[in-house]
Amino acid sequence: MSKKVFINLPVKDLEKSMTFYKALGYSINEKWTDETAASVAISEEIYAMLLTYPKFKMFTPKEICDATKSTEVLVALSCENRDQVDELVKKAVAAGGSTYNEPQDHGFMYAHGFQDPDGHIWEVFYMDPSAAE
Repeated sequence: MSKKVFINLPVKDLEKSMTFYKALGYSINEKWTDETAASVAISEEIYAMLLTYPKFKMFTPKEICDATKSTEVLVALSCENRDQVDELVKKAVAAGGSTYNEPQDHGFMYAHGFQDPDGHIWEVFYMDPSAAE
């Protein structure tokens, strides 16, 4: 069995968040979706679990971070090429997200990022495979 990653994100408006992630080209797994949570399939191994604040609170004794004011985690997602990085950021902004910096070209790696409607930061990047060796 392959390992899978489930990124749990608290969201204020579940429907708005689902619409945002669908606009990025991701699908919603209806089997794991209800009025309190949605499972967003990013790939066969990566899922974002969008949880309403009451649902998210069931899994932690800590306060929920307001991602529009503080950063608890940066989620980095690899892309197949530079164009895919730019296209994903473009889709995110068109769907109601925002950028927080300019694209960064490090030669061996190209990166940009976006914030979803709740302020969660997604770093998207392409790394030249020869640089990773």
